[in-house]
Amino acid sequence: MKNSKTVFQDFIANITLKERSDEIKSIAHLVFAKMLRLDRTDILAAKPITLTPEQEEDLYAIAQRINKHEPVQYILGEAEFFGHLFTVNTSVLIPRPETEFLIHEILHYANLQKKHNLKILDIGTGSGCIPITLKKELPEASVTATDISLDALTVAKENAATLHAPVDFIHHDILAQDIPQSDLDVVVSNPPYIAQAEDTAMNSNVLQYEPHLALFVPDDDALKFYKAIAVKAREVLVQGGLLIVEINERFGYETAALLKANQFHQVTIIKDLDGKDRIVKGIV
Repeated sequence: MKNSKTVFQDFIANITLKERSDEIKSIAHLVFAKMLRLDRTDILAAKPITLTPEQEEDLYAIAQRINKHEPVQYILGEAEFFGHLFTVNTSVLIPRPETEFLIHEILHYANLQKKHNLKILDIGTGSGCIPITLKKELPEASVTATDISLDALTVAKENAATLHAPVDFIHHDILAQDIPQSDLDVVVSNPPYIAQAEDTAMNSNVLQYEPHLALFVPDDDALKFYKAIAVKAREVLVQGGLLIVEINERFGYETAALLKANQFHQVTIIKDLDGKDRIVKGIV
């Protein structure tokens, strides 16, 4: 019989990534929670455990995949967002903490409006983390989400079913089609916004594994999705309705100017916890 602390240390010793030790430990804790149902307290307490040969092989194989820069969320098939676990695979981006700012801002808007039965549309939904979370937080809201990727919509529908969040999903191309709804209170989007030239500065785990369709835009048209979203959202939002988007930190001013050019008011740039421009919002 072994103890969880020793097994944990052995697992970390098999990881050769050149990351900070606390990053490696965070990854390892995710693996042990999912694969062995051991939390941090169990590991600190050196809880006695018996590993089967299959479990030992699985842990070794996972360590090797991590060493190839495969994101642990894809290895485990899940990622946390706003307190919920979402199924993820390489058809969708891994939900990120900064995207939770969108949720907080929409909940704040709902409270200001004193209206929780909002009609909400999420454009480019990926895993469905945004609309599903909004439906969980605002059960009275009518929530719809779109994506150009059928594979992404399959993942999003699975997450909605697992989390018991009735969201309508539509296969839709925001660049080529009008928004198939009207009288919306909120349009939200986290569209592709990374310029191709920025790929040299990106981590290999993102470049090798996350879907480029959901990441990149041309260098000469970095705001292509925001242009389409601003024009089309303006046509379907009610008076006083909210457009809110996650952005590339390099284009905060330009995105805000784009909303203003499309007659949005109270346009605001919101910074993330690292002080980077991350959200732009405006009111019709």
